[in-house]
Amino acid sequence: MPTIHLTTFIAASSEVVFDLSRHISVYKESMSPYKLEAVAGTRFGLIEKGDTVTWRSHQLFKERIQRVKYVEVQRPDMIIEVQVQGDLSAMRHEHYFKAIDNGMLLIDLLSFEMPYGRMGRWFNALYFTKYMESLLQQRNETIKRFAETDRWKKILIK
Repeated sequence: MPTIHLTTFIAASSEVVFDLSRHISVYKESMSPYKLEAVAGTRFGLIEKGDTVTWRSHQLFKERIQRVKYVEVQRPDMIIEVQVQGDLSAMRHEHYFKAIDNGMLLIDLLSFEMPYGRMGRWFNALYFTKYMESLLQQRNETIKRFAETDRWKKILIK
């Protein structure tokens, strides 16, 4: 099962980054090129442990539906989500939030398994792992933009 390990430095508190990472509207904005929309389950606000979100998007030339469940949410240290429905055979995304002197590190571990046997492994080796890593980087850059400016206050403080 391929695993992507991505570490992103963000000059903000881990509490702010943690909450931005589980906010539906931040996630939607990070994936706006793919017309991502929460269509069932938790559709607004902050995701909590036990919540499910069904996402609809347009990726790789077709509409995609993916339902994920948030199996672990430990503020402000960790979020773990798993796919319960979608195109992948399996998917587990672990987010870790590590405070450091001048900000924090957002650490992503994304493990997934492609369907279709050898053909799926071939597609993954040639393209899909890089595609998924670029999606994670895009998401983290959006979180970083919110966290390192005052935009996070408009989302998290009401």
